[in-house]
Amino acid sequence: MEPTLNISPDEKDRSPGSLDVDSQLVEDIASLIEADQRGMVLNILTDLHPADLARIIAHVGKEEARTVLRWLSVETAADVLAELEDDFRAELADSIPQERLTAIIDELDTDDAADVLADLPVEVAEQILPELEDHFDVKELLSYDEDSAGGLMATEFVSVRDNCNVAEATEEVRRHAESVEEIFMLFVLDDLDRLVGIVTMKRLLLSQAGTVISEIMDTDTVSVTTDVDQEEVARLMERYDLITLPVTDAGGCLVGRITIDDVVDVIREEAEEDIQRMSGVAGGEEHTDTVVRIMRGRLPWLLVGLAGASMAALVIISFEQSLAAASILAGFIPIVMATAGNAGMQSSAIAVQGLASGDIWASDIKRRLIKEFSVAILNGIVSSAVLGGAILLYGAFFDIHGPVQLAYTAAIALLIVIVLATTIGAMTPLFLDKFGIDPALATGPFITTSNDILGILVFFLLADWLYL
Repeated sequence: MEPTLNISPDEKDRSPGSLDVDSQLVEDIASLIEADQRGMVLNILTDLHPADLARIIAHVGKEEARTVLRWLSVETAADVLAELEDDFRAELADSIPQERLTAIIDELDTDDAADVLADLPVEVAEQILPELEDHFDVKELLSYDEDSAGGLMATEFVSVRDNCNVAEATEEVRRHAESVEEIFMLFVLDDLDRLVGIVTMKRLLLSQAGTVISEIMDTDTVSVTTDVDQEEVARLMERYDLITLPVTDAGGCLVGRITIDDVVDVIREEAEEDIQRMSGVAGGEEHTDTVVRIMRGRLPWLLVGLAGASMAALVIISFEQSLAAASILAGFIPIVMATAGNAGMQSSAIAVQGLASGDIWASDIKRRLIKEFSVAILNGIVSSAVLGGAILLYGAFFDIHGPVQLAYTAAIALLIVIVLATTIGAMTPLFLDKFGIDPALATGPFITTSNDILGILVFFLLADWLYL
């Protein structure tokens, strides 16, 4: 069967880079690679966008992926390597002969080159780095924290002096057209290389050739220093609708720029990491990871959950006499545990989301506590009324001991549990964020198990006091 791209009707007018890669195409390419049909494989892959090529390589298997990278031209291999996930890219890069790998990395922008080198074994990276054309810039990028603006930026940009004119600035753009992939704006510097403004390409093209740049530049410039965290970079670019963000050193001198494509990757990675941590998975799991690596990321949280569940079991066992005196209490254990866990997860998820987007600050603890407490009271009253009514209705049809007292006990317990779980779930992420700990760690097993234990304890204490 001839390999094809699967295009839905609403995708027909899109660019080739936006096409979905069909699973049949992947299977056909894998078969052709196995049959050593290099010409046919390259013929199929020639017109695909590097992002689609990366998707294919990630799904054909590691040996086949290594073969495809070996067959591709240096330029195309570089584009594909930049699109691959970090761990998978490191595995493939480690298998490429050093001379070819050096040529591939040399084709990358400095930020991508630094990312690839950071994933390689130290001894290999140290041998490749001196051979790169931009090795000084790449070495500087490697010195920054990979999750900071310095680690995210590229050193390719177009800058002009504030005293030059439009004609000179336009010529500077032409001179850097090959080395800077996307030129969204010009950065204007003073004689000390400090950033003093920007000029958009539209403004540059619409201005007279003799106009001095300082007369048309925008001095209200948003910039960051190299040590700013990448999440803050993403928030700034989202808040001010920026396509590119200049990066300066502590003295205000321009050292690089961050483009929107890099920030989109950051937003996706941070969102995936938070979702994984909220689900009890160590952040950073990828579909190309090995079984052992996935196990290492999940097992610790499973053990945390197991420890929490064991403590909840100990609480139940400690009220053995209460259960023996009224076995019907056992029926409320899953109700209390599920409600406590759900209430805590709801409030903690909103808190984590708000912290990640910058809508909630750690200083909002008091205001947030009041709001969550109010919500918990209202939810608790409604839920308790429903549960109490259900118990009374059940008692009307079945013979149970003290249905009114049981309904009263269960309703009060549920109200208290919802209030406590909601408050703890909302406050824990805020406290963690205030002390510099990832608030996503507050959700998942931690909130669920702690609220289970608390809920069971409250329920049995009230049962001993009001029902038995």
